[in-house]
Amino acid sequence: MANKLELTWYGKEQEISVEPRLLIERPELSNTDAAPDTENMLIHGDNLLALKALESKFAGQVKCIYIDPPFNTGQAFENYDDGVEHSIWLNLMRSRLEVLHNLLADNGTLFVHIDDNELGYLIVLLDEIFGRNNRVSIVSFKQASATGHKAINPGIVSITNFILIYTKNKHSWQPNRVYTDRGERDKRYGNYITNIDSPCEEWQITTLTEAFAISLGITIKEARALIKSNPDKIDSFVIEHCESVIQLVNPDYKNVGASTREYIDKSRANPNQIFRQIREGYSDIILIGGKRIIFYKDKLKKIDGKYVAGEPLTSLWDDILSNNIHNEGGVDFPKSKKPEALIKRCLELSTQENDIVLDSFLGSGTTAAVAHKMGRRYIGIEMGEHAYTHCKKRLDMVVSGEDKGGISKAVKWENGGGYRFYELAPTLINKDEFGEYIINPDYSADMLAAAMALHEGFTYEPDSSAFWKQSHGNEKSYLFVTTRHLNAAFMDSIIGGMEDDEYLVIACCSFDKGMDKLNPHITVKKIPQMLLERCEFDKADYNLNIVHPPVYHDEEECDDEG
Repeated sequence: MANKLELTWYGKEQEISVEPRLLIERPELSNTDAAPDTENMLIHGDNLLALKALESKFAGQVKCIYIDPPFNTGQAFENYDDGVEHSIWLNLMRSRLEVLHNLLADNGTLFVHIDDNELGYLIVLLDEIFGRNNRVSIVSFKQASATGHKAINPGIVSITNFILIYTKNKHSWQPNRVYTDRGERDKRYGNYITNIDSPCEEWQITTLTEAFAISLGITIKEARALIKSNPDKIDSFVIEHCESVIQLVNPDYKNVGASTREYIDKSRANPNQIFRQIREGYSDIILIGGKRIIFYKDKLKKIDGKYVAGEPLTSLWDDILSNNIHNEGGVDFPKSKKPEALIKRCLELSTQENDIVLDSFLGSGTTAAVAHKMGRRYIGIEMGEHAYTHCKKRLDMVVSGEDKGGISKAVKWENGGGYRFYELAPTLINKDEFGEYIINPDYSADMLAAAMALHEGFTYEPDSSAFWKQSHGNEKSYLFVTTRHLNAAFMDSIIGGMEDDEYLVIACCSFDKGMDKLNPHITVKKIPQMLLERCEFDKADYNLNIVHPPVYHDEEECDDEG
């Protein structure tokens, strides 16, 4: 595209052509007793192959993608060269991000967690794939404190990571309203209405301190001392009586309507009288002495089951504590876990119950565990043994209710649900001892038919009445896969059962001369030759080399180090 801004690097033109693989369920590893119809998926295998396997079924359906890829912070290759290493990392990331873009719903959200090492490169790469106009935000996430060994060396102590947020189509993107706890009471609300249940014209207003003192039956002096020594007491009083706690603010006289200015003028002329302007479709304006009465209750938001002074979510996430993160999920993943509260925030911002959430760098299983507790469907992909030792173990504890940590209390999680465990099928095409390409002998007839349907863009769903209707495509098109030799008699048995408006692709290992031109509604293709130029076969590992995984320091551990 002319005038298009894009990132270039050594080897960018060498695009990876990935084989679509089948996903094979392992019932003995699945957990479906409590939810036999569950659609949740835990996949063991290379994440690029797994993403390609999902593409045909889930394209455009995933509402939220959260990935925490390797940060590429160290010498990940034997003969280290900075330019080469960055190039390899970018190639591996691009191939995954392109499939993730296809999987994401039009109004879906992508969260990519990264540090500052590849931040600039990744932003430009994501701009290229998702579109710069679809970049939503760059969030700074405080993942540590300047304590322990980090505070020893001079210079700037790095305590933040970044979360790049993109959507597929910003015009369709409709995020949820999310609030965060301000962490302290807003002390500007220093007045109190003693008779809030009376008509507003009769309200009596005093100071918050005096109202607090009266509630405890103590003097104002004693109340001030108590507030200083135990501020939680006054904070609890304010929350409990939030409808009576107020502040008086000066309205923006020049920028309000004429009718409101009239009320302000009357209120200033009669400072001891309360005036109320009733506004249809808007909150009423209540004035005393020319000032507007603002209620503390309007600041409160319900966050994790309790009312707190909330403020809209910003691009600085410094309120998610990393204390006891090593205990979350019941699995040991030293200094590399994502806090459950972090994933919860991402899902609160971007999803509703039953939406599909995907994490293709699942690690210890945090994203799947949080999605499960929050009632979202999920797809988690992990290549290493962590799929068994961490992800499966963690999800089993969530299902059984043994996992009481993380966000369990905040979302009132108890137990239930389930997931299905999948392995990637082996490659469809091998080379024999003579170097010739052959169909993998481990494939049964059904597996071969399903795999060919995946390659050809058909849906494998054998028809009970017509043997050749193994897979269906758009309208009345079908795919039939067979290892039999195709001759005239066999073709006649198929043609005799076809309607005039039906079309068929036959994939076979061999056929008599002329069979591919026998019927205009039938296309005959020879396997494996028909597939060889499409993708790379017999490769099981497109893994990103994780030498230095992302670090999420536990605050308690950091303090101990100091």
